[in-house]
Amino acid sequence: MRFAISLVFTCSFLFGFSQIKFTESSSAQNINVSHGDNIFIGGLSFFDFDQDGWDDLTFSSETDKPLYFFKNNNGTFQSVTLNLTDYEKDSRQMNWVDIDNDGDLDFFVAYDDAMNRLYENDGSMNFTDITTSAGLDTTDIQTWGSSWGDYDKDGDLDLFLSSRDLQNNSARNYLYRNNGNKTFTDVTAAAGIDTGHQRSFCASFFDYNNDGWQDIYIANDRIVTPNLLYKNNGDGTFTDVSSESGTDLLIDAMSTTIDDYNNDGWLDIYVTNTLDGNSFLRNNGDGTFTDIAATNGTQFNSIAWGAVFLDADNDTDQDLYVSGSFDNFLTYLSAAFYENNGSGSYSIPLNAGFQVDLAVSYSNAIGDVNNDGYPDISVLNIEPDDNYLWINECYENVNNNWLKVKLNGTVGNKMGIGSWIEIMADNKKQYRYTLCGEGYVSQNSGAEFFGVGDATEIDYVKVTWLSGIEDVIYDVSPNQLLTITEGNTLSNNDFNSFTNFKIFPTIADNQLTITGENLINSNKDFSVEIVNTLGQIIFSKSNMILSNSSIDISKFNSGLYFTNIKYDGLNFTKRFIKK
Repeated sequence: MRFAISLVFTCSFLFGFSQIKFTESSSAQNINVSHGDNIFIGGLSFFDFDQDGWDDLTFSSETDKPLYFFKNNNGTFQSVTLNLTDYEKDSRQMNWVDIDNDGDLDFFVAYDDAMNRLYENDGSMNFTDITTSAGLDTTDIQTWGSSWGDYDKDGDLDLFLSSRDLQNNSARNYLYRNNGNKTFTDVTAAAGIDTGHQRSFCASFFDYNNDGWQDIYIANDRIVTPNLLYKNNGDGTFTDVSSESGTDLLIDAMSTTIDDYNNDGWLDIYVTNTLDGNSFLRNNGDGTFTDIAATNGTQFNSIAWGAVFLDADNDTDQDLYVSGSFDNFLTYLSAAFYENNGSGSYSIPLNAGFQVDLAVSYSNAIGDVNNDGYPDISVLNIEPDDNYLWINECYENVNNNWLKVKLNGTVGNKMGIGSWIEIMADNKKQYRYTLCGEGYVSQNSGAEFFGVGDATEIDYVKVTWLSGIEDVIYDVSPNQLLTITEGNTLSNNDFNSFTNFKIFPTIADNQLTITGENLINSNKDFSVEIVNTLGQIIFSKSNMILSNSSIDISKFNSGLYFTNIKYDGLNFTKRFIKK
């Protein structure tokens, strides 16, 4: 029977050789767990929870079963028990997230049949349940999705909860503002977020219009309410732009998968659905989206759940993997790996390995099991099938180069969530955007993956942080994990060299110094003004003396500033960060 099913499945694929190759390795890795035997199950996290440089796995479970933690020991997984109270309820989305910017990862669990839980990490992987003291709702609000972003750009991560209740239609969504002191405030109504019942599975913080503020997109189920796109107004409030943007899908939406599939610098959205087909919302760059799933080959037309973009073979374009809850291929797809042909059209390749997928699957996420730069995929299944671990073996067919980028925030949130990463190699630009909680109730690796093909050097890596700070690193070697710290690459290179001006330190505490070598005795006019990111002039002084040009910035708020220097009729601008 399995042989016949496999034949039908293969015939639905494109004929021809594929460079894509994955091998299911859960048994070899002793990952012998599943969510349980109930339906509409939860999520997983493919995230390095102990920050040792190896992506770990965290799986949700049904009521009366524990959460499952698998530590990655240099490419081999081991089941571990963490020092936290496991309430063994029906868990949905889980996030490893630094809520207090102290450098360690705290842990949040959303539950469908119990109160949600927030655990604080003491830095040694000892966890304390702080749900009550943090001010989060302590009743069962039937949460499915939990996503984190910094919507007010105050430097700490806020929380959006998606709730779904089919019995009495009472559950609503929540937006919690992080107060910066390990407490949260429910600002849902004040922020303009609908407090009615939406039957929401999940949501994502992202910047759809590239204005530097994080917007929110919500997937709503059961053709009762359309999907919602909330535009961030930059003042703590949101406006519903679902209809005018063309994102108000009225479908059985499960996923909010966000990425820039065509590398045009605008974030696109993939939304999974039932038999009527998935939607692929291409961002037009003018505040609107167009559904191109029917023309680019990604409709799926089955019961789809999790989805994730990844450049599986590191050939510079984004492929797509979709999980489904049908468990055979006689009529409908159980899963699909869609290969990008390089121009934005997709097809299912022959013999990529996924033809053995006969499980009822839900969420999925990507990570890097062996740190080889080729993204692997984990999938959450129900009994009798254990959760999948698809090991990427595309390197056997190609020898493409890659880069992984991890962010370390200083002025903004520690995890660098909400940042744009741009690279260029062989005159081709690529973009990634950092999220925390994405797809269908999942969490991907904390590193962003770039495939660069046969490029032997990456011209530059540019990070635009949510704070507004930009860091650029030039002439980067591929095949490495590159960690970038916010503000560390600010330099004086944007000054014209003949002026000999220097500003230091570029990350300052209390004093900012401006010097002009060989210009100290000049009688020419020298004036300085300092401007914040809102364009407000914070400091201004004319006829300054270069030999005595230290400026007291001790009362400045933390953040990015621009120093405008006028000298002999010329204008120069330099950035610095106030700690």
